[in-house]
Amino acid sequence: MPIKIPANSPAERILNDEGVELIETEVALRQDIRPLRILLLNLMPIKVATEVQIARLLSHTPMQVELTWLTTRSYTPHNTSREYLEAFYRTLDDVRDEHFDALIVTGAPVERLPFEEVEYWQELLEILDWSERHVFRRLHLCWGAQAALWREFGIDKLLFDEKLFGVFEHRVVAPRHRVLRGFPDVLMVPVSRYSGVRREDIEARDELEILIDSDEAGVCMVGHRKTGDIYMLNHLEYDTHTLKEEYERDLEREPRIAPPRNYFADDGPTTPRPNVWRPLAYLLFSNWNYLLYEDSPYDLTSLSRKDKADETAPVGG
Repeated sequence: MPIKIPANSPAERILNDEGVELIETEVALRQDIRPLRILLLNLMPIKVATEVQIARLLSHTPMQVELTWLTTRSYTPHNTSREYLEAFYRTLDDVRDEHFDALIVTGAPVERLPFEEVEYWQELLEILDWSERHVFRRLHLCWGAQAALWREFGIDKLLFDEKLFGVFEHRVVAPRHRVLRGFPDVLMVPVSRYSGVRREDIEARDELEILIDSDEAGVCMVGHRKTGDIYMLNHLEYDTHTLKEEYERDLEREPRIAPPRNYFADDGPTTPRPNVWRPLAYLLFSNWNYLLYEDSPYDLTSLSRKDKADETAPVGG
């Protein structure tokens, strides 16, 4: 089933060129079904790349998906014009009276700052507070996951001496969790961050469950046992060349930074190795979409996070 994204956006043109099936508003209305309504809070400075990565993966589902892009009103990133945001994005004020099946919160290049020093921190808290009564389920990515774990459980991030950067071996530690259906025991996952969370801090909370872990890269994915929220610290959504592009940008600021590990071919930091994580990115989002379809109420206006936590089916095994 196709995905609906903001019309005439650069992401729409890129996805059309890739052959991703998109749907126009008029056609979506004629299909007379309720789409999965997903809100993407895109905190990344380069918006289009993230828009394409997430929309591409969400489109791989038999359900119709309506993707809305959300931005902060209190902060405009330097890499994106205000005109672009006004054309294709909405703010919390625009959607305050609406309801969604899910909220996806992306990462942001602010992880070396204390949470409270991030310019849009208070607005992010406002959005997350609002989501508790207007969104059925949440998927937090990278710094977005760290921010949510801090807000909800007081789990602070652990700053590293150097960037954890590359493609690392991980293992599935909760194979019966529904979002990991079909996953292999061992997988390679892109990682790009200056901080992480302590395994013991997650294990100390009965509400939380480590789903994917790594001896080298630490905790990768955490699930909330009651709400079904997912906290994904790493990047299955990344394209083949994303780490290469990040490395080239990092070199401009930190000329001595090490290249991403287990990523480049043997001929040096120019050619990435084949992408081995792409099928699992599609599988993760396909599973996640299906669980939304299975668990979310038809009438989204009935959402209440307290009632939902008591009444929904188990989200784990």
